Amino acid sequence: MLHDEVVSRVRYMLMEGEIAPGARVPERDLCLTLGISRTPLREALKVLAAEGYVVLLPNRGARAAKLTQKDVQDLFEVCESLEAAAGELACQRITDEQVQRIASLHEEMVGHYRNRDLPQYYRCNRSIHETIVDAAGNAVLASLYESVTSRIRRARFVAPMPPTHWELAVQEHEAILNALQRRDGAGLSHILRRHLRHKREAVERAGFAESAPPAEQQARPARRAASG
Repeated sequence: MLHDEVVSRVRYMLMEGEIAPGARVPERDLCLTLGISRTPLREALKVLAAEGYVVLLPNRGARAAKLTQKDVQDLFEVCESLEAAAGELACQRITDEQVQRIASLHEEMVGHYRNRDLPQYYRCNRSIHETIVDAAGNAVLASLYESVTSRIRRARFVAPMPPTHWELAVQEHEAILNALQRRDGAGLSHILRRHLRHKREAVERAGFAESAPPAEQQARPARRAASG
């Protein structure tokens, strides 16, 4: 198996929660599953550590990284800006076929909302957002978006949805579709920013993020003192 394929397979397992946040990476099991030796797996883990998916433990393997509250804030801030930019560009470049695809996905998503089928709702939800980014027609933006959203995908698209927040999210998606149909770039950008802020609040309430480790919390005042 090629190096890039090993990285891709293990990254997917981490993104989808097959290896839970904070859990030790099961190197022996992964080697058996992927049909590789420890050396290519450990090289892949170095790449994933640089991307923020795992934490390497000296002489003790690796653990799946957990998101801190600061991670969630930083990632959603960037994601918000990327989706807002994508919305403006999409309104300039989106095809009628892409609008129709989003409209069909929206209708399907609303059906899942009415049936209270959250996993299928999230599947359609994710496809809508990804189709908007694709419609922006900007490869650099799409690459950055994938990099950022892959870090928060499990939290963003699996977090529990309180009834009032779910109703609001559906209303926001109706506004997203309406803005796309009218090719209103500025309006769509504003709606997407608000939608992502609400999603970040839901993720934070759901407890997907944890406080920074004590060592990191203690180091911050020390760095400020040193810089002052």
